Amino acid sequence: MSEKRMLILDVEVARKIDENRGNLSASEFINFLIDNQLKKDNSGSVNNHVTKEEFSQFEHGIKELLRNFMEFFISYGLELGKQPTDKEFEALSQKLQAMGKGQSR
Repeated sequence: MSEKRMLILDVEVARKIDENRGNLSASEFINFLIDNQLKKDNSGSVNNHVTKEEFSQFEHGIKELLRNFMEFFISYGLELGKQPTDKEFEALSQKLQAMGKGQSR
């Protein structure tokens, strides 16, 4: 049989354990928490951040999606025969060109 030890806890900590342990004993619950925490730390696979490169790729993809979306609606409007005013068309063209220049960085 395994050796037993006594662990002195603050009342608040003991209350949290009792509220969250479900059908487990306090000892089993604490063991479960420790094991899961150690697995998380040792695995190295827990990655709660994004690298600059990943963010840059995401940003590039979103800009490309937006550009394609704008191109689609411009061409869709032209196909239906609804000609945009010169000001609207010029503004959209400038936005598309600006997005294209931003991607070539």
